[in-house]
This record gives sequence, structure tokens and C-alpha cells, in this order.
Amino acid sequence: MNNVSTVTGRFLLGLYFFVPGVQKFTASEKLQAYMQSHDIAFALQSLWFAGAVSVIGGFLLMSGRHVKIVAYGFVVYVLLVNFMLHNFWTMGDQTVAHEMQNFVKNLAILAGLLILAGNAPLRRPSLNGWWRSDKSFN
Repeated sequence: MNNVSTVTGRFLLGLYFFVPGVQKFTASEKLQAYMQSHDIAFALQSLWFAGAVSVIGGFLLMSGRHVKIVAYGFVVYVLLVNFMLHNFWTMGDQTVAHEMQNFVKNLAILAGLLILAGNAPLRRPSLNGWWRSDKSFN
């Protein structure tokens, strides 16, 4: 699972979560307002939690650590985001096309995460060597 295509794809998927995770802290007012417009409870706390998860999980994917569990965690995250924030079927005509595009794009990202998770080794939970790359556990 360490060929150039897999490593590059894993890094790019990690970057896809890492960069917006940082933005959740640097542009939190705008993102919080967007979440509130979708009636998300505890929008600020949810935003900070999502930011922390995105930064940490993105870093773990980019560095090849705990790939299977992180990828499956992001699958759940993407599904939640899609159905809570990109629910195009409830929106007016002006935003349907844009939100449908986001929804479908996220499904493609979800597909990449599933492929990545399906091909990554499963590491047993342990504090021993938690910082080491998954390839050292094969």
C-alpha cells in the first residue's frame, strides 16, 4: 500500500481535511454563521471540534499514521457534513446547483476514503509506537 499513487492520494486527502481544519479556526465567524443558518446546535463548539478533528486527522493521513481508523472516521464526518450542510433538496433555486455539486464532490471524496481505508493495515490500539508510520507495522 505504499506505491507512489497511494501515498500521493493519501497525502492529498489528508491535505483536503487539514487546510479547511485550519480555516475553521481562522475564519470561524463566517463558518459559524453558515452552520447556524442550517440550524446546527452548538455551532461554535461543533466548528472547533470539527476543526481539531480535521487538523489532527488530516495530519495523520498525510503522515501515514492510523490511516484505516482516520479514513473511516472521515467517512462518518463527510456523511454528517453532506446531510447537515449540503442538503440541496431543502434549498431554494439559487443554491441548489452549488450545494448539489458540493454533495456529489463529497461523495467522491468519501469513495477515496473508503478505498484508502480498505487498503490500509489495521493497527491494534496501543500507546506503544503510536507515533510511528503504519508501514512500520506491516
